[in-house]
Amino acid sequence: MLATLARVATVRRSGLRPGPGSRRGLWTGRPQADTDNVKPLEGVKILDLTRVLAGPFATMNLGDLGAEVIKVERPGAGDDTRTWGPPFVGTESTYFLSVNRNKKSIAVNIKDPNGVKIIKELAAICDVFVENYVPGKLSALGLGYADIDRIAPHVVYCSITGYGQTGPLSQRAGYDAVASAVSGLMHITGPEVACLTQVAGNYLIARKEAKRWGTAHGSIVPYQILNLPELIDDCKYKTNHLRVQNRKELIRILSARFEEAMTSEWLHRFEGSGVPYGPINNMKNVFAEPQVLHNDLIMEMKHPTVGKISVPGPAVRYSKFKMSEARPPPLLGQHTTYILKEVLRYDDRAIGELLSTGVVTQHEVE
Repeated sequence: MLATLARVATVRRSGLRPGPGSRRGLWTGRPQADTDNVKPLEGVKILDLTRVLAGPFATMNLGDLGAEVIKVERPGAGDDTRTWGPPFVGTESTYFLSVNRNKKSIAVNIKDPNGVKIIKELAAICDVFVENYVPGKLSALGLGYADIDRIAPHVVYCSITGYGQTGPLSQRAGYDAVASAVSGLMHITGPEVACLTQVAGNYLIARKEAKRWGTAHGSIVPYQILNLPELIDDCKYKTNHLRVQNRKELIRILSARFEEAMTSEWLHRFEGSGVPYGPINNMKNVFAEPQVLHNDLIMEMKHPTVGKISVPGPAVRYSKFKMSEARPPPLLGQHTTYILKEVLRYDDRAIGELLSTGVVTQHEVE
């Protein structure tokens, strides 16, 4: 999908208008004089109906690449993760803040026919429609794939689900921990964290340190350069197969050896050995790592209510553009009137009626 969107962005910047080019509010396609730092998805619009983690994380990455992301939220409540905490910074959830930068928020009641109309109008001028509802939920509201395809056949409709669109479990909600349990991964590794974005965000924003979950490998016990010559000739550890068979005893020996020196000493000894190694970092040490600092993996921004915050930055790097200063995660409905007026060309009277009837809400930034 990224390759497709990149081609769309290139066409937008060239000034051409493919597809339904006569639609109101479609792209201006302004040519760029300085192409060396043009973001790959600049000029692409994303209509984001996702909540929680997987969907918002995906659309945040598109926003980092220059796409304009319009995040649709429930009036009064918003994304589920706005209330997930602690930790909070002021009234803002660090979970929400960690995966929602570079987006505009419009608060729309999609259970109201007028709200559905707004979503369809936005879909008509967007390139991508992303949602992570239980299959069938949006179709019941008139916003399923078939509904959007009829009025916006050019749109890439991306549906993120726990179990797919069909099958006996398709109506179940799915989170990463559930997927790890059902797939058997948790049986092998024990409790684990599939995506560290919100864990890292908890530390960077609220200085909340993470718990240690641990990890192990069931098939490999690597030979260690630990100045234990007696292990070299021990018949119980001659091959990897034998080391696995005698895993518990070997780990006991290695653990006792590791306890004889500090982590910094072991890092020094392993440097240049050719053996893959690394410390078990807590969050504080993660963000003090020289490589993390070199790669600019801490992104700072000014939030309208809580002030300066730091979040994990994008890990992907590109040869011809540098990540610019990010926009902070939006307040609920912060951009409602802007999107209705500037993107959909609603007049003040129509916007006033939608606000007064509760179809949409607007958050006023003080």
